[in-house]
Amino acid sequence: MIASGCPSNCKQTSLADPGVGLFMMAKTAPKSAPASGRKVAPTQRRMPPNPPTAPSKELHAFPNPAPERDYVIQFQIPEFTCLCPLTGQPDFAHFSIDIVADAWCIELKSLKMYMWSFRGEGAFHEKVTNDILGKIVEVAEPRYARICARWNVRGGIYTTVVAEHRKQGWKPLPAVTLPQQPLESGLPR
Repeated sequence: MIASGCPSNCKQTSLADPGVGLFMMAKTAPKSAPASGRKVAPTQRRMPPNPPTAPSKELHAFPNPAPERDYVIQFQIPEFTCLCPLTGQPDFAHFSIDIVADAWCIELKSLKMYMWSFRGEGAFHEKVTNDILGKIVEVAEPRYARICARWNVRGGIYTTVVAEHRKQGWKPLPAVTLPQQPLESGLPR
């Protein structure tokens, strides 16, 4: 969704206060040059509506710098936590999120705060994994997104939930297979 009064190259997820939390991607010139003749650094983005250390259900996106090609953006979130909806005990998971962006990319800090927002919520593994994928698809409208949530053992059972989204009509290019090379570490073997 594009905010009213927002240049065409910015996006936000909430229109409750369109002027707050808006990520400005284009550099803007200062309204008037300072008397000293020095250049003033342009503003890159306005302050988000929530402090940088508070969890938030907002997820922000910015324009894809290379929309002409398919490339994978991968996020690793090894410390995801939420609560078991039945016992209230904490559940821990390692999330891997792979995205092939279309016009928009997920902004990293907002993803961190979004994932943190689940810490005090009760949620079944399957629901929270699909809710996160749904929010990413809603905000960034990717060509492809895949989430693999590997949950820590609970009652002697490990759970892995994998959820995928493919934009209608998108077909990935054929995979390129490269020969395996030995891992070089600089250490003697």
